[in-house]
Amino acid sequence: MEHEYVVRTVRADEWPQVRELRLAALRDPAAPVAFLETYEEAAAKPDSFWRERAEGAAKGLPVRQFVAEDADGVWVGSVTVLVEEAGADDVFGGVTEQRQAHVVGVYVRPEHRGAGATDALFEAAVGWSWSLDGLERVRLYVHEGNPRAQAFYRRFGFVRSGGVVPVPGDPSSREFELVLKRP
Repeated sequence: MEHEYVVRTVRADEWPQVRELRLAALRDPAAPVAFLETYEEAAAKPDSFWRERAEGAAKGLPVRQFVAEDADGVWVGSVTVLVEEAGADDVFGGVTEQRQAHVVGVYVRPEHRGAGATDALFEAAVGWSWSLDGLERVRLYVHEGNPRAQAFYRRFGFVRSGGVVPVPGDPSSREFELVLKRP
């Protein structure tokens, strides 16, 4: 069943909601293959961390966070876009070869999955990415053990680039790089 969602960027004063949604994401059964952080690590962070995170994501560069709200204004999901500059270090210890957007922190509450929230979030995040000058691709990483996410990303148009990285802290697991090139 499709729902209507309002997708917008977070505001700096919404740090408590940013914190709550992130902690909900980290409690999800898929969290171990979806996030590089544990619930315990995130829950231990002080309010000042969450304030700074929301302020940074509200400004827009190099990070922008989008949230999907239901008809009652409840946050049902989120996605964050990092703008990576050519030559900068990336999250897996490599070097970014070109200016690009990197989608991270994808989460939709279980009761809203399959109802259009993820599509709405990705349309906003990718649309914003294409609005940036000099950006020719959007990338993300997906765990080899997360077939639901892999299927969504393929349906949205992402393809495997051939890039594979070990999961930090679990070198026996891999993350596949998927890319979407500017239309």
